[in-house]
Amino acid sequence: MCGVIGVFGTPYSSQEVQQGLQLLQHRGQDAAGILSFNSQSKNFSLYKDVGLVSKVFDESKLYGISGDISIGHTRYATVGPKTALDAKRDLQPMMVNYPFGIGMVHNGNIVNYYQLKKDLKETTNRILFTQNDLEALLNILSQNLLATNDLNFSFDKFQSSVKSLFDQAKGGFSVLGVVAEKGFFAFRDPHGIRPLILGRRRLTDEEKKQQPNNFGISYCASSETNALNFLGYEVVRDLSPGEIIFIDHTGEVYSSSNYSTQNKIPAKTCMFEYVYFSNPESKLENVSIYGARLNFGKHLAEEIRSKIDSGAIKPDIIVPIPETSRVAAISMSETLGIPYREVLIKNRYIQRSFILNTQESRKRAVQLKLTAIASEIKGKNVMLVDDSVVRGTTSKKIIDMVREAGANEVYLASTCPPIRHPCFYGVDFPDPNELVAHGKTEPEVAKMLGADHIFYLTTEGLKKSIGSEKLCMACIDGKYPVDCNTKSFSEMRQAHREA
Repeated sequence: MCGVIGVFGTPYSSQEVQQGLQLLQHRGQDAAGILSFNSQSKNFSLYKDVGLVSKVFDESKLYGISGDISIGHTRYATVGPKTALDAKRDLQPMMVNYPFGIGMVHNGNIVNYYQLKKDLKETTNRILFTQNDLEALLNILSQNLLATNDLNFSFDKFQSSVKSLFDQAKGGFSVLGVVAEKGFFAFRDPHGIRPLILGRRRLTDEEKKQQPNNFGISYCASSETNALNFLGYEVVRDLSPGEIIFIDHTGEVYSSSNYSTQNKIPAKTCMFEYVYFSNPESKLENVSIYGARLNFGKHLAEEIRSKIDSGAIKPDIIVPIPETSRVAAISMSETLGIPYREVLIKNRYIQRSFILNTQESRKRAVQLKLTAIASEIKGKNVMLVDDSVVRGTTSKKIIDMVREAGANEVYLASTCPPIRHPCFYGVDFPDPNELVAHGKTEPEVAKMLGADHIFYLTTEGLKKSIGSEKLCMACIDGKYPVDCNTKSFSEMRQAHREA
């Protein structure tokens, strides 16, 4: 899972992308990059490096990147080298010089990457230099554009090339890009697993004076609406699954959204966006993330109420595990009439532990990022609320911490159903052996984590909370919308991590 954003139509596109990336920092902390194209000088400029957005792009770095089209990426690595030096070659954005000059960023995973890499070498003699599946997408698109031996550019030719890419590349992915002297593009995988939203705004008078083509509108596409809102863009809509958008240098917007309907491919938005990844300010498929999380807490409370009424559990306080579960915990407290208390204090300077890249780094981060207020915990039955329980690393450490602070009993409530199956579409748990709930009953999970009881939101409660049946829930139910060879994918991930 990564964050992508692209801006077209303003001379300040790189500055807007940099600001947008900061709003998407929660989607990836490994690295960041920005690619710009200047329609006046007809030049690309690119900078990318490991680290947080604020570290990678200080004022001097950003000064050297300018243009009216910019695309940016903040990285959360799921496959590929994990060390800083080895990972640098895999950073986005990426470019090819022929045909036209194309730059791209993407969010997601291509599950048949190895096969694509092999096919590119054998059929077109293209050699990939990185372990990043974006490079495969970029080479496939460029090869498809060359297939007709016609170097004239048109939207018909472009959409045909992308639809061919859809036939070849399997997985969940959202892509943004630029074609030199032609325009800006965006497309979303045929199931719509990974999010992508389009926005637009009118230029200021100052921008109009400097804007090379002067069509008076700036467009932005982003993984989340929070970046669009901050930058002053009106949300136009979520791209449809399999939709292809191209905006040319005159501001003309072209769209093709018939690939998924023609091929009868159902929409399957990743449920984990609502549970964990997305910023609570954002909307996805016109659903408020904040509202969905309030609903998670309400429905989970209703599912737990019978246990309280029967006396099986007697929670004195409801405690969120910061940060993502806070909204749901408030809703649970209101629904059950049990006091809400923030007694786990977060060190704001520590990264999100789930998206750190090794188990050991996640353990260290948990120890550093939270402290418990013992005076408010001692002698009480504590209901901890978390957004999800994946590996169990964080949960076990926190439960131990709360017990050490003097809790009488500790219960754990998850606003996500048990995650028992791997994800291959952009979330970093493709190995079932890493999942604490894999092959275990709920009492067995509770015992492993050291909790007196564990409660999960049901799949019905999850769907009702979001208000949609069009969800990818493969990590919960094992029903994968895109066929994937789980063995080869896990082996690829392990081989790259050991490289």
